[in-house]
Amino acid sequence: MKYYSDQVPISKHILKWLLISIIVGPLVGLASAGFLWSLQWATGWREAHAWIIWLLPLGGLSVGLIYHYLGNSEVDAGNNLILERIHNPKRMIPFRMAPMVLLGTVATHLFGGSAGREGTAVQMGGTIADQFSKIFGLRPRDKKLLIIAGVSAGFASVFGTPLAGAIFGLEVFLMGRMNYKAIVPSFLSAIIADQTTRWLGHHWGIHHSHYIIDSIPAFEPQNILYALLAGALFGLAGMSFAKATHFFGAQFKKHLKYPPLRPFVGGIIVAVAVWLLGTTKYIGLGVPTIEAAFHEQLPSYDFIAKLLFTALTLGAGYKGGEVTPLFFIGATLGNALSNFIPLPMALMAGMGFVAVFSGAANTPIATIFMAIELFGAESGIYVALACVTAYLFSGHVGIYKSQKIGASKHLIFGREEGELLGDIRKEEKENA
Repeated sequence: MKYYSDQVPISKHILKWLLISIIVGPLVGLASAGFLWSLQWATGWREAHAWIIWLLPLGGLSVGLIYHYLGNSEVDAGNNLILERIHNPKRMIPFRMAPMVLLGTVATHLFGGSAGREGTAVQMGGTIADQFSKIFGLRPRDKKLLIIAGVSAGFASVFGTPLAGAIFGLEVFLMGRMNYKAIVPSFLSAIIADQTTRWLGHHWGIHHSHYIIDSIPAFEPQNILYALLAGALFGLAGMSFAKATHFFGAQFKKHLKYPPLRPFVGGIIVAVAVWLLGTTKYIGLGVPTIEAAFHEQLPSYDFIAKLLFTALTLGAGYKGGEVTPLFFIGATLGNALSNFIPLPMALMAGMGFVAVFSGAANTPIATIFMAIELFGAESGIYVALACVTAYLFSGHVGIYKSQKIGASKHLIFGREEGELLGDIRKEEKENA
């Protein structure tokens, strides 16, 4: 009989995680469906009542007060707490993180902040999953796998990409290395959560966005070079977004010691900027602009505006994710670059859509699978070139501060800089 690890039969391992995933997957899928419905309502109400943007500072202050007095520094850490618990799973993730991040993110979108949804889904998924570690009596190493499965389920269900979601959970917490021990729970939970959200979405009027790349050029040497060039620029954009977000966050913490005041002041700046520009294009998710980037020429500065609006919003302490804004930045940057790089506009937008995310999150494999799920396999080679190149050119800067280095990007160039595998193996032994 084949064994998985520590003399546990593979059949028993699969059955164990199948039963756990059947419980965790639907719950995370339900949470994502409710979250998507709430975002849809908040976005529609804001666009119909644009005056509410002037209440963004008060909305931010309210959420800041809730987090300051009902949460704590752990809950406020958001995605970074989830990653920290994967690295060191001995302590529970506070359950209040899930409802608080849901409330905070919906408030951000209702009042006009620029943020995404992945962060909320990942936090809800990881939190919900971790609550069962005590119920099931899991050891730390199995608890770690359960949190990874929750992250995969949350990401998969909120974007409708089960394969990318499963791989994201395996890839995101350790740069340059995957935890294959979690492959069964990650894929099972991601698929079940995604199907749950789709089924509920069909009844609740929720749908995932679809994108079409209608022209794929021949795979020729010059086109390979164009894809590599574009990937390098996408990687620099991802790095710029991460640095800008960290910069604004550091400035708010430095000059405003009382945390609830940070989103209040940030909200004033965002609201005034929206009024001066005379458009709501750069707040919220920005899905209509992302869709437009695939088939019509957009202003070349769109990606810069979205980068600044989102970095300011998140840096000020508003809740939400980074990924959908990264889709916006990448798609509009690709749209702009199509004026100079002779590849089809839709292909450039699609490459940027995932490659900027790849560079900022240090998850090249997940983003390649995401592109295949969203755009089709025909664009796979170009997308893969862009995502891998973006990952290399973004350096070790990323949107997740608690992400650890499993294998340095510099190893690809023959250097051993940043190698931390020894420390990671030691940590895994301690958590066994």
